[in-house]
Amino acid sequence: MKVLVVGSGGREHALCWAIAQSPKCEQLFCAPGNAGIAAVAECVDVASDDVAGVVSFAKKNKIDFVVIGPEAPLVAGLADKLEKAGITAFGPSAAAARIEGSKAFMKDLCAKYDIPTAKFESFDECDGAKEYIRAQGAPIVIKADGLAAGKGVILCRNLNEAFAGIDHILSERSFGEAGDSVVVEEFLTGEEVSFFALVDGKTALPLVSAQDHKAAYDGDEGPNTGGMGAYTPAPVMTPEIQEQVMRTIIQPTVDGMVAEGMPYKGVLFAGLMIEGGVPKLLEYNVRFGDPECQPMMMRLQSNALEMLLACAEERLSDLDLQWRDETAMVVVMAAKGYPGAYDKGSEIRGLDEAGADDAVTVFHAGTQADGDKVVAVGGRVLGVTAIGKDVAEAQKTAYAAVDKIDWPEGFCRRDIGWRALKRS
Repeated sequence: MKVLVVGSGGREHALCWAIAQSPKCEQLFCAPGNAGIAAVAECVDVASDDVAGVVSFAKKNKIDFVVIGPEAPLVAGLADKLEKAGITAFGPSAAAARIEGSKAFMKDLCAKYDIPTAKFESFDECDGAKEYIRAQGAPIVIKADGLAAGKGVILCRNLNEAFAGIDHILSERSFGEAGDSVVVEEFLTGEEVSFFALVDGKTALPLVSAQDHKAAYDGDEGPNTGGMGAYTPAPVMTPEIQEQVMRTIIQPTVDGMVAEGMPYKGVLFAGLMIEGGVPKLLEYNVRFGDPECQPMMMRLQSNALEMLLACAEERLSDLDLQWRDETAMVVVMAAKGYPGAYDKGSEIRGLDEAGADDAVTVFHAGTQADGDKVVAVGGRVLGVTAIGKDVAEAQKTAYAAVDKIDWPEGFCRRDIGWRALKRS
């Protein structure tokens, strides 16, 4: 069958890499792709958020199945438009994608269906938000309601930081329309974990857990990013806690979305906080995590294309997924300055050497081909991913590969996996 993957990040490279291994995949395209994706798929010059362009390409090229990677085209209704054109798509409808597209919608859903989450209120003006914050005290969390590329969450240690955060979003309009309103919520303590499930409208099938590292620098210091590294599985997610997550968070969400007339289809990514063995929902995302997807695809033994297709065709009850027992870890290499301003166009060398180990795959994100060179054109640029018998081995292998990459303009954290290693 002909498959189109939409997106250009490390997540999409991992999806393309996994899908390309399926005998069922006769031809694979990616819109727009990147320098790494070009090795496994035909990259096409259509932006991921160009909904009309993606639909037009899919129709013209008789695409059988479209896998939508990023959240923005999902919120914009790409899955709906493809289905209307008779093309099977992996990803939720625009209505269902509001579970990530609006944090207030998600929190209201939690309140209505008794899904455990942090105490919250929503505001669209500064005075009311500040009055609520004054009453609640700090630390406290402020979130832009809409999509903000993973950067719309402000953790405030004191009232001054919280008031500044409200002004930053609502008055200064730092996140544009995404900050038309804010959610102010209780600061939860514990250990954070990412959990993924496939949902075909009614059936929810658990995938695996992962742990992301959001802060830019070692020791969880510095500004929040889209993610500087991740590993799977996360030791904090025991079988008992997973059962609790499915029973108290995932399944009530799936049932609630059906009751609201917007059945959810696609991957449901739950950001969780676990304290004392009790999970609470921080947020939902409507796509695979980036960078969590990269180590997940390294561990997946089942046919990735069949898995995604079964979800889109509402056949999840027939699926029995197999995962490798080992740990997989990704270390993100980013351009110096990220998540702030950074330079583009620097050459990256040593990629072949880094990927020579069978246990390593270097997934590309912000890269572009310039003749026979690979150059950096984004903030997060590479995801050096390794698999090993445990976290320590995966970490050692990943960083050995990182050290073979010659890119002075880049940086990475050197402590990915520290929480798991602390447990061992």
